[in-house]
Amino acid sequence: MTDAADLKRRTAELLAAHPPATTDRLDFLRARFDAGLAWVHYPEGLGGLGAPRSLQVVVDAELEAAAAPDNDPRRIGIGLGMAAPTILAFGTEEQKRRYLRPLWTGEEVWCQLFSEPGAGSDLAALGTRAVRNGEDWVVNGQKVWTSSAHLARWAILIARTDPDVPKHRGITYFICDMTDPGVEVRPLRQVTGEAEFNEVFITDVRIPDSRRLGEAGDGWTVAQTTLNNERVAIGGMRLPREGGMIGPVAKTWRERPELRTHDLHQRLLKLWVEAEVARLTGERLRQQLVAGQPGPEGAGMKLAFARLNQEISGLEVELRGEEGLLYDDWTMRRPELVDFTGRDAGYRYLRSKGNSIEGGTTEVLLNIVAERVLGLPAEPRTDKDVAWKDLAR
Repeated sequence: MTDAADLKRRTAELLAAHPPATTDRLDFLRARFDAGLAWVHYPEGLGGLGAPRSLQVVVDAELEAAAAPDNDPRRIGIGLGMAAPTILAFGTEEQKRRYLRPLWTGEEVWCQLFSEPGAGSDLAALGTRAVRNGEDWVVNGQKVWTSSAHLARWAILIARTDPDVPKHRGITYFICDMTDPGVEVRPLRQVTGEAEFNEVFITDVRIPDSRRLGEAGDGWTVAQTTLNNERVAIGGMRLPREGGMIGPVAKTWRERPELRTHDLHQRLLKLWVEAEVARLTGERLRQQLVAGQPGPEGAGMKLAFARLNQEISGLEVELRGEEGLLYDDWTMRRPELVDFTGRDAGYRYLRSKGNSIEGGTTEVLLNIVAERVLGLPAEPRTDKDVAWKDLAR
């Protein structure tokens, strides 16, 4: 069985054969994947060694000490955090071998075509249609709030394939080629001035049945794997103490004593403690992931992440006073990733407003925690057994 000593040996062999200082970045990442040191808990041949997930930190520490390049995980977060675990769980062997390696190395960026204008919080009500035509599915519809669609090579897509059954049972999960001429990506300008989000129009896009994940009509089950991993990816990121939003506020407090007041001091202490509790809870959640797929607990982490970000960024604006309202890079940019800590306080305040919507709205996540974690009675759902085509829209 692979242990820490074995992983250190394998990492040393990788570094000896591919010295980071003289090896092309992409060549090094490919070699790391092939050595099974990308995701050590993934199967052999798919970037891993079938080792315990907890041992990934051993490899990461050795590579960091050697100044080896990483795969820029924030840039490819949707692929790493959502697409990869879904492909691993439901993909065919051919799909796993085709998509996982370039996904992990960052050669192919992924996006998520789930939400629609009429099916955001109620995702299962989606109306994008996929109709079987020979060996293909012909897809038509519109998706919205799609991060990184302007950069993506591939997308994970759910579409309605059977309108005659209740909404959760007539959905199928696909891998969509974002370079298809029937895929049109339009930017959505946000309150920050940026356009990291997009709306995506899909017109007569033909998706081969070989790019279907899971069984036809079972897309909701497949999507649950994506959504559970998404919430962990958003709310359960590994952070050092004072990592994330709380760091800049604490730094300002220490360096700018003239800004301090008793009221702000009490609020900062409270939020600092809550941020630390959330960070340590995230560590516990990642330990639980060693035993299997993430469950509904990720919804709780994502809830805490959104609330804390919004309260902390609001406190920071108050602490800075008039200068907290300044935002000096208000431009129509198309960023590759969201940078919360390297920007102005005004940017953090504005951008954090989206945290309670992206990755599942706060209201939906509260229901998930209530029903699946606390075991409280489910909300009445009058449309549960009604065919999708008969639902009021």
